Amino acid sequence: MEKISWKTPIVEMQGDEMTRILWDKIKEILLKPHLKLNTEFYDLGLNERERTKDAVTTKAAEAIKKYGVGVKCATITPNVQRVEEYNLSEMWRSPNGTIRAVLDGTVFRAPILVKGITPYVPGWTKPITVARHAYGDVYRSGEIVVSGKAKAELKLTYADGKTEAKTIFDFDEGGGVVQGMYNTNASIEAFARSCFNYALDTKQDLWFATKDTISKLYDGAFKAIFARVFEQYKERFDKLGIKYEYSLIDDSVARVMRSSGGFIWALKNYDGDVMSDMVATAYGSLAMMTSVLVSPDGCCEYEAAHGTVTRHYYKHLNGETTSTNSVATIFAWSGALKKRAQTEGNAALENFAIRLEKATTDCIENGFMTGDLVGIYHGEKPAVKLDSFAFLEKIAENL
Repeated sequence: MEKISWKTPIVEMQGDEMTRILWDKIKEILLKPHLKLNTEFYDLGLNERERTKDAVTTKAAEAIKKYGVGVKCATITPNVQRVEEYNLSEMWRSPNGTIRAVLDGTVFRAPILVKGITPYVPGWTKPITVARHAYGDVYRSGEIVVSGKAKAELKLTYADGKTEAKTIFDFDEGGGVVQGMYNTNASIEAFARSCFNYALDTKQDLWFATKDTISKLYDGAFKAIFARVFEQYKERFDKLGIKYEYSLIDDSVARVMRSSGGFIWALKNYDGDVMSDMVATAYGSLAMMTSVLVSPDGCCEYEAAHGTVTRHYYKHLNGETTSTNSVATIFAWSGALKKRAQTEGNAALENFAIRLEKATTDCIENGFMTGDLVGIYHGEKPAVKLDSFAFLEKIAENL
């Protein structure tokens, strides 16, 4: 059978640990037998980021801007322990944060619903899509360790030389830590427009939440910009019968827990990071959550919403069998393939991506799954636990 091909490369970004192992197996077992892979490859593994002083991450992000579609494996964001473990010269920034900053995009995460997997929140009968602002805040912040008595100030110096300063805190001899973060009006507005456009495309209500009662200026800017931009969308929302609502983040969390789902939940960068993991786990597994970064000019980067599965990786290195869920990584590939197919009018490629997703969900619905799903599976057929690679082989059989 002739393999399916496409014209414009997809930017492929390799990652770390167990997800790196699975990445190669997915290509070998599910993709290469059917596709003539046309990708521009970047290794974002921590060793390569160290070797290139993280230049490889920026190059990958620029390639996504050039080609319009990327697919990324999960990567390590190093902490102090990882610096020692990998003998790093620097605690390199989150690759996702770097890519988001270059693309100035919004991350949309939604659960992969499968018959037989019951959410931990019984009322959630429809998917909740978390829209995470993918720029600035704590992910691009500056930090200082305060080693003694000191006065911390926030200071602005304008282009015309005017300055503005505000005292943050007077530290005593015990010291502490101080952090400064930022955002831009342009990025917040792009975030708002991405959310409103996505709501119109998917015909879903949009909820946005911050804490402007505490952060009156920072979070208040988000609230005000969303309200202003929404005036340009209100008529189209009304025609579709969908709503935009703002609420405080704590009120919003309570409302989400009582809801039945079926809406988009727009959140700032850190809130979106945390709540998307909570939503994913509540629907069954973090490995059952899709994630796509959408830039204002329409570039898309697809990835799994979870991390590198470190514990399984070290079991694998020790020769032990693992049962790692690769569904979100498979859907990252299928999402990128569908997007490339749509940009080129490639029906064969789009059909393959759709069949790949169905082969994956059918596998679980027929009772074949990885260990993380066995305990929450309540389907008609008995659950059969497969190891990491046997699960991929079973999907290939379905495909």
